[in-house]
Amino acid sequence: MKRSGSADLPLHYGYVPQWLAERMAKLGLAITEAIIIEYGKQEVLRRLSDPFWFQSLGAVMGMDWHSSGITTSVMGALKRAVNPHSRELGIYICGGKGKYSREAPRELLSVGERTGIDGSYLVRCSKLSAKVDNTAIQDGFQLYMHSFIVSDEGQWTVVQQGMQTGGSTARRYHWHSSSLASFVDEPHTGICGTNQGSILNMVAREASTARDGVMALTVENPKQMLAEAQKLVMPAHHDVRSKDVDLKRLGSILWLARDKRPSDFEELLLLEGVGPRTLQSLALVSEVIYGTPSRFKDPARFSFAHGGKDGHPFPVPINVYDETISTLQTAVHKAKMGNSDKQLALRKLGEIAQKAEKDFKPNNNFEQLIEKERNESWRYGGRTVFGKAKPPVDQQLKLF
Repeated sequence: MKRSGSADLPLHYGYVPQWLAERMAKLGLAITEAIIIEYGKQEVLRRLSDPFWFQSLGAVMGMDWHSSGITTSVMGALKRAVNPHSRELGIYICGGKGKYSREAPRELLSVGERTGIDGSYLVRCSKLSAKVDNTAIQDGFQLYMHSFIVSDEGQWTVVQQGMQTGGSTARRYHWHSSSLASFVDEPHTGICGTNQGSILNMVAREASTARDGVMALTVENPKQMLAEAQKLVMPAHHDVRSKDVDLKRLGSILWLARDKRPSDFEELLLLEGVGPRTLQSLALVSEVIYGTPSRFKDPARFSFAHGGKDGHPFPVPINVYDETISTLQTAVHKAKMGNSDKQLALRKLGEIAQKAEKDFKPNNNFEQLIEKERNESWRYGGRTVFGKAKPPVDQQLKLF
């Protein structure tokens, strides 16, 4: 098993309103099904073990792009949506936040009974992965959330999160069973995040003597741990800034959605009738489904699909969100029936935007873009945890 990466996130208190939670579950299920149809169930596990992809998924689902709340909200939405279809999809999600994390062993044993895989072994993996991150790696974060995602073939991923003692940061840990060797001898590809000073690492290879002698080994420089682990450190600021986004990638999507029509591209004819604003969202959702790992280094960009529940970068456009879900659900349903034309069109949507990046030159209108999205949000049923978006004052005056 590998620790596939980690993410440091600012703590963000709040709640997910019901209107967003329901849509997150629907979109999460549709994305999961689309990935399984295209790549297989193991690809879902691999992607969930990628901290950058996970953050991008949360952003495209309308969660706050940088906060710790993405972890619990996304895993909660996926568990509610995926588990009723586990027999069909071959994926089971166990555990959760707080008291639900302690349900993981019982749930894993139940999965074992239903699928024939060794539930006791899965329970052991669950407990050991939590033990390593909570005890063997003493980095100042205490786990409060543990999700264990397993396929009916026995492959699994762990997504768990700890809170910094006396601090304002959460750290998310990702594990993947792809190369299980040992839980106590370099089980991670690395432990990354903001340097918290010296930490205690009892699973380093250099600590074998210490383990044998029940002694402690203090690792003075965490950065010297294996470098191939993926590192994601999100900023403290809540607003989305131009430096948080790859402007060439975002610009090419806006060009495709706003300056072109599906009829301009033969591959997109099946998306005819979808409005420009929904095309923008679909292009970003397409990238989450079909994009390669290098496409997710700027998770903030994916918040331009459906905004954020706190209004950053703009309110969640409910009407656009619903049209995105409907389009993706239709594509998945048709693909299951043997007609993959619409799913192919969604894939081509992302590919065309990527090809346009090569010659695209971004301008300096990033702030104007966000202002435009906010001003027009009310037209698309824009909503935040604070209420529904309203027309700008000057447009309200025109009504009288």
